[in-house]
Amino acid sequence: MKKPLISFEDFSFQYHSQAEPTLHHIDLQIYPGEKIAIVGPSGSGKSTFSHCINGLIPHQYEGTSQGKVLVNGKDNQEVTLGERSFDVGTVLQDTDGQFIGLTVAEDIAFALENDAVDKPKMKKEVQKWAKEVGLIDFLTHRPQDLSGGQKQRVSIAGVLINETPILLFDEPLANLDPASGKETIHLIDKIHKQTGATILIIEHRLEDVLYRDVDRIIVFNEGKIVADQKPDALLKTNVLAAQGIREPLYITAMKYAGVDLASVSGIEKSTSISAPQLKEQIEKWVAKQEFQIDASKTEDLLKLEKVTYQYHSEERLVLDEVSTTFHKGEMVSIVGKNGAGKSTLCKAVCGFIQPQSGKMTWKKQDFQKLSIKERADKIGFVMQNPNQMISKKMIADEVGLGLVLRGVPQAEIKERVERVLKICGLYSFRNWPISALSFGQKKRVTIAAILVLDPEMIILDEPTAGQDFKHYTEMMHFLEELNQTGVTIVMITHDMHLMLEYTERALVVSEGLILADTAPVSVLTNQALVAEAQLKETSLFTFAKQIGLADPLEFVQTFIRYDRQVRFQ
Repeated sequence: MKKPLISFEDFSFQYHSQAEPTLHHIDLQIYPGEKIAIVGPSGSGKSTFSHCINGLIPHQYEGTSQGKVLVNGKDNQEVTLGERSFDVGTVLQDTDGQFIGLTVAEDIAFALENDAVDKPKMKKEVQKWAKEVGLIDFLTHRPQDLSGGQKQRVSIAGVLINETPILLFDEPLANLDPASGKETIHLIDKIHKQTGATILIIEHRLEDVLYRDVDRIIVFNEGKIVADQKPDALLKTNVLAAQGIREPLYITAMKYAGVDLASVSGIEKSTSISAPQLKEQIEKWVAKQEFQIDASKTEDLLKLEKVTYQYHSEERLVLDEVSTTFHKGEMVSIVGKNGAGKSTLCKAVCGFIQPQSGKMTWKKQDFQKLSIKERADKIGFVMQNPNQMISKKMIADEVGLGLVLRGVPQAEIKERVERVLKICGLYSFRNWPISALSFGQKKRVTIAAILVLDPEMIILDEPTAGQDFKHYTEMMHFLEELNQTGVTIVMITHDMHLMLEYTERALVVSEGLILADTAPVSVLTNQALVAEAQLKETSLFTFAKQIGLADPLEFVQTFIRYDRQVRFQ
């Protein structure tokens, strides 16, 4: 009988700074060679669980524990953090925070340099693992200059080179475009098959993780394991929805149509799903739905005409004569691969960079004459990396900073800050230091700091990255309500679900050009456009084709309208 590689025996853990334990009586065994997805809402204990495996608990984070954790046969209390690194390799969510070397080759080699491996062997190993992850042509590049997907591969190679028996991935997809995310899951699967390593993937985007097979899905909530099942069994239950975790959209569609999930085979992938009378049930449900289409917004707010920008260090145009109009009260998504020009476009709008040519107007007035401060009074910008926006130590002070600088009375500041903190799910943390927050919680702080200023237009760069489904839904519901008051919402996003579910218009950007300006459902059902912009076809469309629906596009449109109606009744 196989011995477990990771074993939790009636284990509980409480941080010294917390009044209650974060993990409660965890009993769990993970065996050599398993590939496991770990999901759960923010604050459910996933990260603490992972810290117990890679040794950060008890060696980095202080607290009180009961029970036992054994990793590779060794008790956590009896090995150093350095010794544990030979058992567990960790790839962090924020890849930039994991880089050490000045070049890709140096970064991959770091673990071997630390172990004083001789140079010929080191070069050979770097070449081997760089080739394995598809980076052989980038060894002399700075890691910071690579795309999001390539950065992820540098981090993975830097961990693989140590050949640890356990690989732990902490939200590897959070900052990746859809195509890069798909490639990362494929790469992790390839590594699993080639090395036989035990792989743990902590991720909010479960549907994307299931692009490749996993052995088990472990569901955390409130510091406890609420489910530990094979994907086929778990997806036929209501466990994910009950815990506030997004289930694959095609499963939600089958539930809406009254399909008996117990009769479904191949449920873990939209490409393999089948069931008796499935097509007929879905068609019957689609035929019953009737919707009133909202009138489109027509009043111009911000207009861009042939805006062109080129970084001094690059030959290519990052923005190539971009023209588009944002209307009052609309909700728009900007999508495309990492490095396509999405963030640069928004930086130009906010005045952080000055285009070499082109014209921008705000309500038909010259917008380029305005300073950054004057533009900020009209357009709020929430950056992708929250650490680049935060300047205060305490949460309430950070959220209220903009109001303080504008001379708003203290009583009004307190009232507005508290209102926004409640909306963003941060009210219970209002007296916390920002340093105590997770990446996702810091993200919500920066969004709150912009929302409190009541701008006419808000641009959010990856607003839902690192958010669990509950906080994602709360945030998007708030943004929709804000949008209904006339505020224009523009979101740069890699989240195709967000684009489909919440925006009526999508700008598809690639190589500095706007490839398409159309309805989101038209984007993700256009295979040529999906391929050119490196997006990912929605699983709803794949599902519709798999079961043989005559009009997959109509099905996707029906689902999106019905789902929005049900969620916000």
